[in-house]
Formats: sequence, structure tokens, C-alpha cells
Amino acid sequence: MTSPEAPTAIERVFYPSSPEPWGRRALLSPLTLVSWTYAAAVHVRGALYDAGLLRAERVEGLKVISVGNVNVGGTGKTPAVLHLAEQLVQAGRKVGILTRGYGRASREPLTFLGTEPLPSSEFAGDEPLLLARRCPQVRLFVGSDRVSSAYRARDEFGLDTVLLDDGFQHRRLARDEDFVVVDESVGLGNGHMLPRGPLREPPASLRRATLFWLRAPATAAESAVLPLTKAEDTLGGWLPSSPGIPRVRTRYRPTAWVDPEGNLHPVSALTGQPVFALAGLARPGGFLKTLQALGTDVRNAALFPDHHRFTADELRDVQARAARQGGRVVTTEKDAVRLPPGFEAWVVRLGVEVLEGESHLRRALGLEDAPRGL
Repeated sequence: MTSPEAPTAIERVFYPSSPEPWGRRALLSPLTLVSWTYAAAVHVRGALYDAGLLRAERVEGLKVISVGNVNVGGTGKTPAVLHLAEQLVQAGRKVGILTRGYGRASREPLTFLGTEPLPSSEFAGDEPLLLARRCPQVRLFVGSDRVSSAYRARDEFGLDTVLLDDGFQHRRLARDEDFVVVDESVGLGNGHMLPRGPLREPPASLRRATLFWLRAPATAAESAVLPLTKAEDTLGGWLPSSPGIPRVRTRYRPTAWVDPEGNLHPVSALTGQPVFALAGLARPGGFLKTLQALGTDVRNAALFPDHHRFTADELRDVQARAARQGGRVVTTEKDAVRLPPGFEAWVVRLGVEVLEGESHLRRALGLEDAPRGL
């Protein structure tokens, strides 16, 4: 069995639960030098935007809400985007999501609704398909030129609001709001920039945020093993001159199981049942802990890199191993969209619960006078 408490090598480096020993620091010193070079390049680009030498383009008449982070992978942006889209749609907004479609095979710009025939994950990316399936009223725009996508959203489809997925570093499109997602279970990690640590920008860049979306630990197991610095302390320490940035605290919880036929079942449906976990995530430990919290008997796991495209041989091996151990294959919603038709897996569906700061969130979305969300 793969232990939920056993982090990957990247997780051990990026998110240490105790001070790194001298030997590991010395071993990783070449990565530190590379991270300094990367940090210098990021600093120069940011300075050009801050000085106005590089300018963000504003699409008039379109509200742009960016949802991003400073960590690479695994903080929980997709559930945040989904929750925001649902709230905006319920309030009567005409909503689109602008996304690059990370890992897709095509560079051709795509746009689609969840109510239309959907492209394959190979050509659209897994996260856009997940968003389209879960929020079919929202139009997806997939492509690297998100300024062009914003104009299309306004001019061709008459949308009034777009969510800029993974947009904190995409400064070419001006935005009305900059939401930054931080997972309290890991904070900002070891504080280093790529490739020595998980940061895509220095912590000082958080001053650009207009709202912090804090993801609280979902289980007691996650709460019990926190890194050196919690997100709240980390943010407070790095933002002494920006105490006015509002914070919304959320928790992601399983809301249902989806069986291979697409039927919904209560979260207790697989309690005590043997399962075989399949995932391609940046930080798979959270998924395994979720399965543990749901009371499943995790017999083993097949874990792959983030956005991994499962091959036929890999999936046959997963099915054979699951059959030998008598367990159902279970996976995440993001991984499920990359599975071929006919591959049988149960999918755990997550929902967002706002614990604190809902008034800040509604104000930032412009929903103060709209009906309350679900």
C-alpha cells in the first residue's frame, strides 16, 4: 500500500515539515543558483510592468477576475474557479473562463460550453473539460492569448464577466480583481523560487493581490502535519505594509461519489470498501488523505506526475492490480476527464465551503445585492 503520509520527492524538497539538514541543503545548492537566475528574470519582468514600460491591456465593459497563486501546482485553483463561476452564474452574470489549457496537444484556440459536444482532453486540457462539465452554463476559452480570448468573450458572446484561470503571472491582461489561492497546509513552502522551491514569484509579489483565498486543511490528518510556517503567519510576515488585503477562508470537502455510469452517491458509499487510487497530481498526498478520511480501505495507489496522460498499458496495469487486490479504482475529477471511455473508476467530487470572509468575496465579485449562493 502507498501510504498517504509518504510525500513525493518534490514535496519533501518544496514543502519540508522540519528544517532541512545541512547535507540536503548542500546537495541542492546547484538548484539554488538556478533559482536565483530565475528570480532575477521574474524581477525584471515585474519591474517593467510596475514601471509602466510593459502595459496590461484592459478590455472595457468586461469584468476580469484573476484566480492564481505563487506556488507551482496543487494549491486548489480549479475548485476555487468552479465555485466562483457557480456564484456568478446564479447571480445572473454572463460568465466565461479564460484558460491556457495546460498540457494540451493543440495550440489552436478553442471555445465551448458544457452543453455542447466537448473536445477531448488531449486537445482542450483536463481542467477546462472539468470546468465545462461541472458548470455547463459557463463558456470556456482555451488558448495562450488570453487578451484575444477576453475580446472574444465580450464581442462575440456578449459576456460581462470572465475568470482568468491561473492568471496571477499573466499580467498582459488587466484585471479588476486578483485572487491569490494559498493552501494553509503548505503555505509558501520552503520560501525558494523554482527550481529550488515551489515559488513562481517572490513573496513580495503578493502585494498585488486584492483578495487572499485561503484553503484550510480538510482533515485532521492534514491539520496535524503542518509545515514550518502556516499560511496565515507566512502572509502576515511577508505583507507587513499591506494589512488591508481581505482574506476568505475556505475548506474543500467531498460532496459525492460519481460511479462509472455517472450516477451520484453519498460520500459514505465506499466507507469500508477496498479501493485502488489512481491520480496524476502535483501533490497526490491530499487525495490519498481524502480517501482515508472517507473511510475507504486504500489497498494501493498508482501515482503519476501532474496532468499525466495515462497510456493504455498503464491503465491495463491499474485494472489488473486493482482486480488482484479486490478494490474499485477511484480517482479525482481532474484525472477522470483524461480516462478513456469504458474505463471504470469511481470519482470523488469536491465542493467548496466558505468558512470566513463571505462578505469580502461577494464584494469583490460585485454580488452584494445578488441572492445568496447555494
